[in-house]
Amino acid sequence: MSHSALTTADTAAAVQRRVLTVLVGSQILSGAGLAAGITVGALLAQDMLGSTGWAGVPSALFTAGSALAAVAVGRLSQARGRRVGLAAGYLTGAIGSAAVIAAAVAGNPIALFAALFVYGAGNATNLQARYAGADLADPAHRGRAVSTVLVATTLGGVLGPNLAAPTGAIAEQLSIPYLAGPFLLAGLAYIGAAAILTVWLRPDPLLTARVLAAGTTPDVTAAARSAVTGRGGVLLGALVMIVSQLVMVAIMTMTPVHMHDHGHGTAAAGFVIAVHVGAMYLPSPLSGLLVDRFGRATVAAASALTLLAAGVLAATTPPDSLVWLTVALGLLGLGWNFGLIAGTAIITDTVPLATRAKTQGLVDVCVAVAGTTGGLASGAVTATAGYPVLTLAGGVLALAILPAVLASRDLSTD
Repeated sequence: MSHSALTTADTAAAVQRRVLTVLVGSQILSGAGLAAGITVGALLAQDMLGSTGWAGVPSALFTAGSALAAVAVGRLSQARGRRVGLAAGYLTGAIGSAAVIAAAVAGNPIALFAALFVYGAGNATNLQARYAGADLADPAHRGRAVSTVLVATTLGGVLGPNLAAPTGAIAEQLSIPYLAGPFLLAGLAYIGAAAILTVWLRPDPLLTARVLAAGTTPDVTAAARSAVTGRGGVLLGALVMIVSQLVMVAIMTMTPVHMHDHGHGTAAAGFVIAVHVGAMYLPSPLSGLLVDRFGRATVAAASALTLLAAGVLAATTPPDSLVWLTVALGLLGLGWNFGLIAGTAIITDTVPLATRAKTQGLVDVCVAVAGTTGGLASGAVTATAGYPVLTLAGGVLALAILPAVLASRDLSTD
């Protein structure tokens, strides 16, 4: 269907339903690809290098790769639409997955680090997909639209880590190191997500939104909200997502290493990360409803407090307590979810269609850099001061969101 051939029957609501359906399918697969790599990335580096101090490097590298990919996907989406931008990002992530396997087989740490950088494109694209869900959404329902895309990641995100052990066994049968096995799943999952978007994401949501906007009078409510938020909206939305990402990546990265060092096996670590990833996405419908009902700023503040609770609980939990460590990582995922949905809604409210995808890509660069910082720092902090210090510091850092929220209460959509 060409965008110029849109009829009155092809309303934004009708196209939006199709867009969300396609995005749900692609996100289920991409979630599996993302979570599989997260589960074993740090352990693979630790195994190859024999040092906990380097265990945070994989997370830092694929989040650094996310930064570059976010710019590329944003610019490509701005020029060619979401379908082309997102599909290209996932295919790049699949190439990175194959390169990780090759590096593990060769036992080459330098090649592994380079491959993890490329693998980060899948992570960036996974996050950029949430913006596609908001392109055609009514401003009053943007939180719920974003949440629909995010919650679709839950199934793959929960299955991915729990398949770490089986894919490891399959990898060994193929003469591939055990810990590289989940990257087999990641590569296939990213290829599948790219195929779904290429075939079925038609019409393109961003290009369609431009066509519909060109033929209608401006939305007074949206325009008023944009005037209220302005540059402050971009800054607040970016800050909320940046802090949430930094704290989440730092604690998440070192949790499997912390568990491994205290006698927990790969299956136990996979279970905890599966709960964490589930908490990152499964509460999305509730988060979206809260964002639309009580306002972006209110949910952003809830993100800070939830991340603080996660850090404190992880710091005070005995290393042998799988239950309470699982609860702490669940809270960590929930706090991240609150921050991502609130921040995304603020950014989308603020930025006009003419520059939307490009600006969203630039914001996600900052988010990815924050993740890189968290990943790099996490290994060093844990090696020198211990896991409890890392988690407690992360929780306290999350409180930086509160002053910005208090200074921007007029961003609430009540």
